[in-house]
Formats: sequence, structure tokens, C-alpha cells
Amino acid sequence: MTTVRSGRHAGIVTLLLLVLAAALTPTSSSAADGAWWDPVARPAPDSEIGVAGEPFKGTDSAGRVRGFVDAHNHIMSNEAFGGRLICGKAFSDKGIADALKDCPEHYPDGSLAVFDFITGGGDGRHDPDGWPTFADWPAHDSLTHQQNYYAWIERAWRGGQRVLVNDLVTNGVICSVYFFKDRGCDEMTSIRLQARLTYRMQDHVDAMYGGPGKGWFRVVTDSAQAREVIEQGKLAVVLGVETSEPFGCKMILDIAQCDREDIDAGLDELYDLGVRSMFLCHKFDNALCGVRFDSGALGTAVNVGQFLSTGTFWRTEPCTGPQHDNPIGLAAAPAAEKHLPAGVQVPSYDADARCNVRGLTGLGEYAVRGMMKRGMMLEIDHMSVKAAGRVLDLFESAAYPGVLSSHSWMDLNWTERVYRLGGFTAQYMNGSEQFVAEAGRTEQLRDTYGVGYGFGTDMNGVGGWPAPRGADAPDPVTYPYRSVDGGSVLDRQTTGQRTWDLNTDGAAHYGLVPDWIEDIRRVGGQHVVDDLFRGAESYLTTWGATERHRPAADLARDARATASSAEWNPFTSYAPARAVDGDRGTRWASDRTDDQWLSLDLGATHRIGRVTLDWERAYAGSYRVDVSTDGTNWRTVWSTTAGDGGLDTAVFTPAEARQVRVVGLKRGTRYGYSLHEVGVHAR
Repeated sequence: MTTVRSGRHAGIVTLLLLVLAAALTPTSSSAADGAWWDPVARPAPDSEIGVAGEPFKGTDSAGRVRGFVDAHNHIMSNEAFGGRLICGKAFSDKGIADALKDCPEHYPDGSLAVFDFITGGGDGRHDPDGWPTFADWPAHDSLTHQQNYYAWIERAWRGGQRVLVNDLVTNGVICSVYFFKDRGCDEMTSIRLQARLTYRMQDHVDAMYGGPGKGWFRVVTDSAQAREVIEQGKLAVVLGVETSEPFGCKMILDIAQCDREDIDAGLDELYDLGVRSMFLCHKFDNALCGVRFDSGALGTAVNVGQFLSTGTFWRTEPCTGPQHDNPIGLAAAPAAEKHLPAGVQVPSYDADARCNVRGLTGLGEYAVRGMMKRGMMLEIDHMSVKAAGRVLDLFESAAYPGVLSSHSWMDLNWTERVYRLGGFTAQYMNGSEQFVAEAGRTEQLRDTYGVGYGFGTDMNGVGGWPAPRGADAPDPVTYPYRSVDGGSVLDRQTTGQRTWDLNTDGAAHYGLVPDWIEDIRRVGGQHVVDDLFRGAESYLTTWGATERHRPAADLARDARATASSAEWNPFTSYAPARAVDGDRGTRWASDRTDDQWLSLDLGATHRIGRVTLDWERAYAGSYRVDVSTDGTNWRTVWSTTAGDGGLDTAVFTPAEARQVRVVGLKRGTRYGYSLHEVGVHAR
């Protein structure tokens, strides 16, 4: 009798579980065994995914792709910095036990995990065992352990992500000073290896799905290919580069260690590897550009690295506009400072001097123009405001849309300029409250420009990730939950003997990205997540426009030029024609009075809407642009009273013009007016 009653109770529980599963799991004819999203040969043992339901495919009613964008991740950084800074691998042909194991020197108790206690404080001790127990790692505050295991990325894809930018990353100085390494420190050697391994990871996933091209992890090299992958419901993986000395372009005592040939060869090699976006500088000033500083003790440590790499510390000056670099701070970093030569100390800095004196160098400008020629996207995060401002000037002068800010490391006052160009921005993977607040600050701009939003996890990037809000926090993530598209159900993620819960574990690894997005939805509302879900389309729009960009014809090239005056010099000509000869090494220069002008005759009437002015140090603080069809009757189409030199782009309602005149009203210096080049374009 007791056995019968117990069996009846078990039957009722089973029935209820079946009903619950039916309510949560979407009905689909392809959701049975052998569905396209299920591998036919997953290794055993392996991580669980914790997702049920079919990944969404296709486009919306307007033909737009959907999905989240992680614009900044480092899948392969375990191969960087000498190979022993980030412990564990994203995949291994030998299985998960080989992939998710700690660095040798971390055994038996983490007492030699030097970088752990440099970055996290304490003594760095931890349980080194990964698979199958994962007692201490991965964790949201463990900066040296693998967070990008392929199955965790698979969960993020199943949860709605459709673009992942894998930034190939390393730093030769960190490699050289770190105690443990199993390889050399050449940055480009590491970049090549990480690129090869990304393609091997694609092969690894393909093998589980029955052969080449069948897996969900797809490395893409153009926007059309990415769009096709996303329409198939798969993950488009884009290769980027974030390194401190690309192409060997470091500097030593302010002397560049590369030339234009190195830059061209380096860009060609990266493009051939499949790289489509990159940073030109990162952490340390190099021969291409100055950097945006790090702050606090980390800033001191990086400044030490700057000295070890270049022979010079960061140098600052008062900022000339509202944008500024991060404050350097004066916090001590003993573990780093002990590497300085005897008698050398990190300098102090004036609180009112917040800008790096170094901007975009001549070689840096050559590299930027080289990226434009190749249709590549440029990351302005980590650039000093001086360098980023010049890049934006260059892009505006050419109407070039390929600008990215992928993880909140630019001055946020640049955001509208990025959107105006057609670029894409993403916020660092902050905690949900902070992420929602920053998303709200820029929401109106996104609405104005009709763009979606992205996030940059920076996982494996030694940055730190959202801590747990706590199970008793307001409106925590409730498991299981539905994906944003409604087609999948996600439960807590389990790997081996460990099950993670975002509420109590925080964003410990990449598989928790969908849970973090659900937390954002609960904290900030559906509209924030909807903006993120439009990210894939916006990213591909920027990428596609970058690929299609062609330089507009310069109607001013070799035009007949006249001026109110020209500075006399017995050795060099500063004649008006020097401003339209296509040579940035020459210039027109006027007399030293305010009221001066330069006039160009285009030879025929054209419809124009954009004039670019590349000022020498002697610039106009106030000036206007006039146009005429007969050289007699003039009309002002653009003016400013806030000129600050550099490269200006005057965009105005298109007008018919044969003559274009730049009229200086007030000088910005004690000299006259001086222009390297003036360009006139249809738009």
C-alpha cells in the first residue's frame, strides 16, 4: 500500500515537471534530437550549456538582423604576455580537463600566483583546481583565469548574442617583466598565434557539428558575410587587435622604431589574417599616438611600464577643450616601481594638467590613412584626447564612418561625434545599475541617430567584472528565464561540479553574459535591452559603410588660388597655390593681420557641401566660408567663432559654387593665417 501511494506521488510530480517544461520550452519542429543547434559529437565530459530552445534566425520585418554585440573580448589572451599570465584555454583537443586547468606555478595553493596579488591584493592564494570543482575560479574578481571557454561562449550565443569581436592582445613589457613565461615577448608573433588559434577554435566547433562550415562559431571578414552568418542564427566572430606596439612601432627616447614601410607591411599582414578593426596605441605611448592614462595604483604601474618601454614617463599639459584624459593619480605601486633603475622615480603631476602632451604623430596619421585605404575600423578607446580628436578630424574631413569605441575608454563627450560619423559605441561590462545609468545618459543620442548599443566584456582582459548584487537584492534574476527574443529558456549554468548564479556569483565567466543582460532588463527595463538587441544591425551598418567608403573627389586640387596676402620668405614659397597642391608639407601663409582671405576658383560650377581646412599652427579663431558662382556676389554658407586649429570640416547645406573663399576674421595666434591644405567636396 505504501509503495503504491509513493509511486502515485512520483507520477504526479513527473507530470507537473512535464507540464512546466512544456510551458517554458517553445514548440518547434526542429527542437527534437538532431536539431541544427545541437552538436552531433560534443566531447564527454564537457560543460553544460543550460539553454533549451531554438536560436533565432533571419531578420525582422524591415530586413534588419538582430542580436547582441560584444565589441571587445579577448578569447585567446592566455597565449599573450608570455603565455602564463592568463591560465587555462578557450578549447583543447584533449578535452575540458586540459583546457580548464591552472598555470603550473599556481599549484598547490596559489602562493606563486604573483599577478593575482599584484592585481587583486591579498596574497593571491587560491584553490588552483579548475575542472571539475572550480572552487575559486573563474570568478568575477579573478583576473588571471580563463573566462572564455568555448561552451560558455556557446551559451552566450544561445542567449541572443550574434557578434563577438575577438581582440588579439598582448603587451611586450608586461611579458618581459613577468616572472613566468614559456615563450618570447614579440607582440606580432603573439598576434599571429592568436589569429591562427581563433580559426582552429572554429574548426574545433565545426568538428562537433559534422564538418567544416557547420558550427555556430564563424570567423567573418566582411560585413556581408557577417550578415549571412547572423541570418543563419549563428555567431559572427570579428578579429581585432589591441596591442601596445603594433608593427613594432614603439619609441625609445622619443625616437620612432618603425617607418612607413613597416606600417604598410603590418597593415597588409593583419588584413590578410582577417583583422578588420584595431587600436593604434594601448597603455603606453608609442610611435603612432599618445594614450589615455590609467588612474590610481594601476596608473602608476602602467607608467612604470611606459618608462621601461620607451625611456620616458607620461607627460601632461592643461587641456585645451572640455575633453580630458584620465587623472594619473599618485598612488604607489611598489611591485611595479621596484623594476625602475636605481634613483629613478615616477614623477608627480599637476592636478590641472589632465591631458597627454602626445597626440597623433605623423606616422600615426599615416597609419590612420592606411586603415582608411583598406576599409578597416579604428578603435579610439585608449587614445589620448589629443590623438582621438585628430582621428575624428581626419574621419570627418573624409566622411569616413569606421570609428569604434568598444569599452568606455574614450572621453564620453566624443559620443555624438562618433554617431554623427556613422560609428558604433559600446559600454564596458559594468554592473547592471551602472550600465543602465550610462545607457540612459546616451539614450537620446541613440534615438536621434537611430542606432543600437553594444557592450564590451573585456573578458580575459584583466579588467574586473560585475560583482553579485546578492540574492536579496531588489528584483534579482529568477531562473529559469526566457531569452530576449522569447525563443529560448536559460537556467543556471553548470560546469563540472559547479553551478553559477549571477545573483550570488556575479559575471564569473562568459556563460553568465545572458544572465547579466537579464539583470539589466530587471534593473533598467526592457527598453535598455531592446537597444542592445539592435546592436548587431548597427555594428554591421558601421562596418558595411566603412567597406563601401570611397574618397570623394577634391574639387579644390590644383584650383586657381588667390589671397589677400602671402608671407614672403627668401627660401620657401607660401603662395596661395600651396594650399591646394595636395602636399601636406607645404602651406599658404598670410600677413599678420586679422582680415585676410584665400579664394579658390574651381574652374566650373559645382554643387558642394563640405570644405576641409588643415591649419598649420597659425590658425583662425574666427572665420567663415563664402561661395559664389560669378566671383562677385558672395554668400556665407558656414562660420565659426570657436576655431581651435587642427583639421576643420565645414559641412553645410549643399550650394552651387564656382568660387570658394575662406575669410579670416580673428587670428588664433599672434601670427597670420596658415593652411596646409584646403579641400572642397560635393558632400
